[in-house]
Amino acid sequence: MFRPSLCSEKSPWKGARRWLFYVVLSLMLGVLVLYTWFSPSWRPSLFHVEYPYRYHFILDEPNRCRQESPFVVVMIPVAPQGREARDIIRRTWGRESQVLGQLISYYFLLGKSRIVSVIKLKSPDTFKKYHDILQSNFLDSYKNLTIKTMVMLEWLGSHCPNTSYAMKVDSDTFLNVRNLVDLLLEAPRHNYMTGLVARGAAVLRDPTSKWFLSPEVFPEDSYPPYALGVGYVLSLDLPNQILEASKTIQAVYIEDVYLGLCMRHLGIPLTDPPHGGSFVINTPSETTGCYFASVIVTLLQNSEQILDVWKAYETRPDC
Repeated sequence: MFRPSLCSEKSPWKGARRWLFYVVLSLMLGVLVLYTWFSPSWRPSLFHVEYPYRYHFILDEPNRCRQESPFVVVMIPVAPQGREARDIIRRTWGRESQVLGQLISYYFLLGKSRIVSVIKLKSPDTFKKYHDILQSNFLDSYKNLTIKTMVMLEWLGSHCPNTSYAMKVDSDTFLNVRNLVDLLLEAPRHNYMTGLVARGAAVLRDPTSKWFLSPEVFPEDSYPPYALGVGYVLSLDLPNQILEASKTIQAVYIEDVYLGLCMRHLGIPLTDPPHGGSFVINTPSETTGCYFASVIVTLLQNSEQILDVWKAYETRPDC
């Protein structure tokens, strides 16, 4: 039997609940949109990089570089979860702190993990023991490598006033520190950047490519000269100059290309290393300890391979 009094009692309550549901849903969507828009680390853009921007360090070594005044600082970008890679480097080429009478300092550079805001160290004493971790608050991802590189330059420019050179090197590489220092002892101290320099590299327009850039983002058909990101060296007068140039150049997510754009803007040419084959990305299939004694940087398959390469390098016969 139809009961009008019962329907009249339920209808207002049902309407109120429906209205409340839509209000809460709208608020949640609004908060999500605002967070996405105003948080540069999470902004869902493949080809826009939020730089310049005021990032800050979650973990820092504010005084070490100034106090030590090393000849060269080696900066190693790693993922927040890359604890094994850091430990491997500390046990191999990263333990060489005095070479040819020169002091070398090493730092691992990290961004923010999607999962945790501060890196989880093996023990509470790990950070204090090594003093080699720098972590900033940008989201650590491949598309944010330009941010990572520029934050690295900011840190170098403000923390290492008495250092001559810096090197950026990937964590899955072998670095011959002796050959690096030997190169830099004869290198210019100003406006100097070297590595494996790419010249006339074509811009990839295939949307399926990892390095795709659309004409809207970068209209030129080829890139200016740039040093491949696997490993490059620069004199310590360059970071602040590059940072100044970055204020007028739209950032792209391909970090080594972006440095090349800044160098072109500054009118500073890149320098090829004096010996070909010093910076290698295509390692020969068969290598010996003598091969690794002849290079500065060699890209490997992964960081674990550094252990085998280091053993071959240390036990090599007279070459």
